[in-house]
Amino acid sequence: MVGAGIAGLAAAHDLAVDHDVLVLEGSPEIGGKLRLATVAGVAVDVGAEAMLNRRPEGVALARDLGLDVVHPTSATSRIFSRGALRPMPRSLMGVPFDLDELAASEVLSADGLARARSEVMTPVGGDVSVGDLVAARLGDEVVDRLVEPLLGGVYAGRARRLSAAATVPQLVTMAGRGSLLEQAAAVPASDVPVFAGLEGGMGRLPGVLGAGLEVRRDATVRGLRRDGDGWALTVGSTRSPETVLARRVVLGTPAAPTARLLASAEVGVASDVAAIESASVAVVTLGLPREAVAHLADRSGFLVPPVEARGIKASTFSFAKWDWVGRAGGDVAFLRTSLGRAGEESTLQAADEELVARSLAELAELAGVVAVPLDSHVQRWGGGLPQYAVGHLERIARVRAGLPRGLAVCGAWCDGVGIPAVIASAHRAAADVVRAE
Repeated sequence: MVGAGIAGLAAAHDLAVDHDVLVLEGSPEIGGKLRLATVAGVAVDVGAEAMLNRRPEGVALARDLGLDVVHPTSATSRIFSRGALRPMPRSLMGVPFDLDELAASEVLSADGLARARSEVMTPVGGDVSVGDLVAARLGDEVVDRLVEPLLGGVYAGRARRLSAAATVPQLVTMAGRGSLLEQAAAVPASDVPVFAGLEGGMGRLPGVLGAGLEVRRDATVRGLRRDGDGWALTVGSTRSPETVLARRVVLGTPAAPTARLLASAEVGVASDVAAIESASVAVVTLGLPREAVAHLADRSGFLVPPVEARGIKASTFSFAKWDWVGRAGGDVAFLRTSLGRAGEESTLQAADEELVARSLAELAELAGVVAVPLDSHVQRWGGGLPQYAVGHLERIARVRAGLPRGLAVCGAWCDGVGIPAVIASAHRAAADVVRAE
């Protein structure tokens, strides 16, 4: 197993039931984008802090491992639009459930709202971008002020470049059936929480998942080639490389290193994987005096559309969103900001201190948070979020069809960037490589 992110660990966990599995991780840490760091004396998430609850894979794995699954509080989210923080209208990735609720939120201008009410029944033919699909039906403003910030929070991408079929397949299905607005309005209300987390943080999952596995850290895999009926992996430094032999190999690495390993093995679909772009983001975690954020106790955070031209794209009020964070912090309130979108990597080239200062300035202006942090932490995720361009599903199908026997791939670049989707990708890879026996 190459890679000890959540994909690699989940695939190894599946395979270890009936196989001897060795996990090779190039860095000193396991867990990929799931990570805890100590801020103001408290271990908090500095990577992914939640997973979809309405997909079963993440919650099921956590419970199987004996971890306590928790859900967000009743605190509500906001969106910064047209100069103010406004209630977040309920929607399916920006397609509103209730036009009156959308109007009351004042997220859109009067012209934008009028255009949204006048849905144009454009046909859907083949894969298109999310932005193009929704703009044709409901107008540019719905895309700019609703779709963009929601997609940006998940993919750090641009709505007019991301594949609708790969990112929001429900919208494609709905558009093929008829009116997006009518179908969104008919979505039944549900008491099932949308999101889930773990008591103590999502960053606990990798340690528990990897506890029963043989994992070698600082073991970079630099080459892969056929060796009889199996594979030979070149591991370690270029000065003193080691050869590891394996009957089967699963690559759970990001797209770029996966492409390099496939190329070294002379697998033709390496170019398809290499073409998958990624976006870099930074997460700034702030420990603030609790009294400075008392006015935010009923809010879970806010999103910022790119059209607002702000430095941060989102903020999470972790102390209010998660009971365990509020309890653990005591008099310290933890907030996070997220910076960076596809094509904006230059904004992340500033020093950590500058990203903290930028976050504090925008929290003061947008949310009325005026405080000197007791502690702060900056986590940079270089190339952390794959971008699903139009045609992504066809690309992944070609990749899987072109893999030789005994080699499988998994990860966020394949089938979805959320934790449940990545775990599902790992389950599939484990099953694929076993079928090759």
